[in-house]
Amino acid sequence: MTDKGERIAKRIASAGICSRREAERLIEESRVTVNGKVIESPALNVTESDAIKVDGTLLKSKTNETPRIYAMNKPAGYLTTTRDPEDRPTVFEILPPNLPRLITVGRLDYDSEGLLLFTTSGALARALELPKNALPRTYRVRVNGQITEKHLHMLSRGVTIEGEKFRPIHVVPDTEKTSGRNRWLNVTLREGKNREIRRVFEYYGYPVSRLIRVAYAGIELGGLREGGVEPIAQHKVAALCKKLGV
Repeated sequence: MTDKGERIAKRIASAGICSRREAERLIEESRVTVNGKVIESPALNVTESDAIKVDGTLLKSKTNETPRIYAMNKPAGYLTTTRDPEDRPTVFEILPPNLPRLITVGRLDYDSEGLLLFTTSGALARALELPKNALPRTYRVRVNGQITEKHLHMLSRGVTIEGEKFRPIHVVPDTEKTSGRNRWLNVTLREGKNREIRRVFEYYGYPVSRLIRVAYAGIELGGLREGGVEPIAQHKVAALCKKLGV
């Protein structure tokens, strides 16, 4: 951090409170104070000497401690959000109670399963999600229908659907696991737009009946039980932080 400090929303996100966008919303709702004064705009730089409170809780000073990452094997039927107005279950409800305050890295939709990452650092979460960093996400995907070589080639080159461009998607069919017309595919992408896999495969006529994320940015699901949560080794986290400049 320079003498000019950093934007207040970035500082809040770096503390692991929430994402930068959510921090801006908290500011607009007058829930953030700096040195005892309520602020109403995120257009403010702060330094380590400033006392920042969110909902009355003082942010801890920044340290050189490596952020932490936790992996969850998310079950289907849970939302990746802190709360739901329809009172549906969320992933935060099945986190162990003794963990630090965490934010999710990206999302898995309600019906999707598998590897979901949490971190204590808003800056690291953002770096892991940024499309420009092109970090690989790998999935096991069950579709209805036998995907053609033509469609495999089209996906590998990137596709445009209703004016929206999707980066190349690498697909390897699993020739051993089949059941009737259902086929399992190993799918790797480097962008992760909202419901990207479901939208792309359904566009080509292959409805997705099951989607399991098995790896993200080199972190693998492995044998983690459904609903289970475990910390990622700090040397792996440190290597990711160095690679991403966090």
